[in-house]
Amino acid sequence: MTTDRARLVVLASGGGTNLQAILSACGSDTIHADVVAVISDRAGAGALERARSRGVPALHLDPRTAPDRRTFDASLATLVASYEPTFVVLAGWMRVLSGDFLTRFPDRVLNLHPARPGELPGMHAIERAFAEYRAGARTSSGVMVHTVPDERVDAGPVLATIDVHIEPTDTLDSFEQRMHAAEHVLLVEVLASLCAPTAPTEPTPPTPPTAPTVNHPNTEASS
Repeated sequence: MTTDRARLVVLASGGGTNLQAILSACGSDTIHADVVAVISDRAGAGALERARSRGVPALHLDPRTAPDRRTFDASLATLVASYEPTFVVLAGWMRVLSGDFLTRFPDRVLNLHPARPGELPGMHAIERAFAEYRAGARTSSGVMVHTVPDERVDAGPVLATIDVHIEPTDTLDSFEQRMHAAEHVLLVEVLASLCAPTAPTEPTPPTPPTAPTVNHPNTEASS
């Protein structure tokens, strides 16, 4: 088995509970990877403190210092690339990444979204799902992990999903807690699969040479 561990750069804007799930799973080798950097667009993001507590580089890149979105994304891409990531994980990242950023990391940017594919793109998906439940328009929601090929919001090839049923006794708080728990499980499962060590390909043994066929002359006398 290869001992090479994947390298994860996590982008997070908030408290970092999904980051914590990743860090814990990497620490136990459930995910065969290391978080090599955590980057936030918010100086006070809890995700940065969680990274620091684990000795992981925690970096704040302020969008207000850039004259426009493309300039900020170019700086962000350069910073991310300096850590040579296997995957870039958006774990509560609250900015839409431009195509200029995404083309630097094709098929390597992963996003977690608290809704099923095609449902509730954008912010406050959990609150919106619960409001629809209260209005009688849904009985469940879900979580998905997908790759990010372009600037569409919460859209791209889906890697995995999980459904979360809304219980009659749920409040918004209890439903939100179960959604976050599902996020942690699904994100760890996907990263564990993507980063799993692979066995080296065994060389095909050479085919033994075929013994030549020897035709022995008939030594019996003819009658």
